[in-house]
Amino acid sequence: MSSKTNDDSTGPIARAAEIVREYGPFPGADNVHGVTHDGERVWAATGPRLVAFDPGSGATTRTLDHPCDAGTAFDGKHLYQIAESRIDKIDPVTGKTLSSIPAPGNGYDSGLTWAEGSLWVGQYRDRKIHQIDPETGKIKRTIESNRFVTGVTWVDGELWHGTWEDEESELRRVDPESGAVLERLEMPHGIGVSGLESDGDGLFYCGGGTSGKVRVVRRPKTAA
Repeated sequence: MSSKTNDDSTGPIARAAEIVREYGPFPGADNVHGVTHDGERVWAATGPRLVAFDPGSGATTRTLDHPCDAGTAFDGKHLYQIAESRIDKIDPVTGKTLSSIPAPGNGYDSGLTWAEGSLWVGQYRDRKIHQIDPETGKIKRTIESNRFVTGVTWVDGELWHGTWEDEESELRRVDPESGAVLERLEMPHGIGVSGLESDGDGLFYCGGGTSGKVRVVRRPKTAA
């Protein structure tokens, strides 16, 4: 399945993103790529290692030495991490890599999230989101965007992705069937979104790329 989003001129008007908190930079980390939430902690992919922190105190609670140059996901038990041209399944307790599958973008992948028994992988310059089989890496379907795709996340049946292009960045809610843009949250100029993950409730955690920060954006309430 493949379909295109609306052009910005016919889509919804962007609203300012409400940034409610920032974390980082983290010791020894110059970048934040992927982010995920395991129900208690936030995990940030910083390049050479994964850093887990408590969202209440901001204190680092765990680090795992593992290549992590793009998206991160959590399926309720395991972490998934894009590392160059593969996606590793990791035991968060031991840090052991349990299995690996090829990433669909062959090293040009961006965001990663888990939903509906599948992994969803952003393709930055290809402007796509792939739904893939977590066991084989086989692409099940593809949603196209009209902007570079960074982080991706699902929450309450809503599919959101980050964009980052020409110093402009947004969080976008898109129709998971048609790819049409339904909602746009605009980040302040010069603040980018790399990874993206919902806490399952009212907040988005946004990787800040070379800022080395994770920013928290309030999720707007969707009208019934």
